[in-house]
Amino acid sequence: MNKRKIRIIPRLEIKNGLLVKGINLEGLRVLGDPLKFSENYYNYGADEIIYTDVVATLYGTNNLSKFVKRTSEKVFVPLTVGGGIRSIKDIEEMLKNGADKVSINSSAIDNLNFVYEASRIFGSSTIVSNIECVKIKNKYFISKSNGRDLVKVDPLIWAKKLEDSGVGEIVLVSVNHEGLKYGFDLKILDKISSKINIPVIAAGGAGEFQHIYDVIRKTNISGVSISSLFHYNICSQFKFKKKKIGNFHYLEELKRKKDDYPILKLKKFLKLKGIDVRS
Repeated sequence: MNKRKIRIIPRLEIKNGLLVKGINLEGLRVLGDPLKFSENYYNYGADEIIYTDVVATLYGTNNLSKFVKRTSEKVFVPLTVGGGIRSIKDIEEMLKNGADKVSINSSAIDNLNFVYEASRIFGSSTIVSNIECVKIKNKYFISKSNGRDLVKVDPLIWAKKLEDSGVGEIVLVSVNHEGLKYGFDLKILDKISSKINIPVIAAGGAGEFQHIYDVIRKTNISGVSISSLFHYNICSQFKFKKKKIGNFHYLEELKRKKDDYPILKLKKFLKLKGIDVRS
């Protein structure tokens, strides 16, 4: 068994200050306050946390600074922040407010030199890139703007370009699998994680613990980024007002499925399978 130490990383997608979740990066449903979720994940075993503003590129905004600051005051694991990162100043702002790493996608596609400059100034360990991978008729492409805009570039070629430009880590999001909870796209994850020398984090598809074990065993990833599997297990802990925005009938239904400690249970499951995870 490969003894990589696997990182378990909750991924929080944020729109207008609220935690949201969709399917294939669309149809976003409001779940609650991202800080409450982040605190829960920190308290119960998350190795890192990812924040992504899912409408920042679409609206030309960058609104995560206050959430990063609030989170960094209460959550003491590495925090990666993405969405609307367009300039060196944006990166400085996120780092000043408590981010440990920034994630760049759309701006990298528009100008790869930006990634090179950012990694030169801040170091490769600070610069992450999402690859939003879309599969169409058995061919893979990348996309930007949270999966809205298809770019006809092969993800492996793009991953190598990002690596050569100084990116220190890649979060590979399988858009076709994202939010469906049917399992990861093992083919593209294996292809990319075996061909580049920087860490690859798998994202998109986790619906049960076995899916996570399978992607670790069958690919060379360094970590797993998880949204739905964690969010829907714990959101019933938090009080909410029905008159606020969101599908609260759905949240009420989740009261039946309360599970306070999904990360701890996942790590226990993986350890029993021989996977090296952090305690």
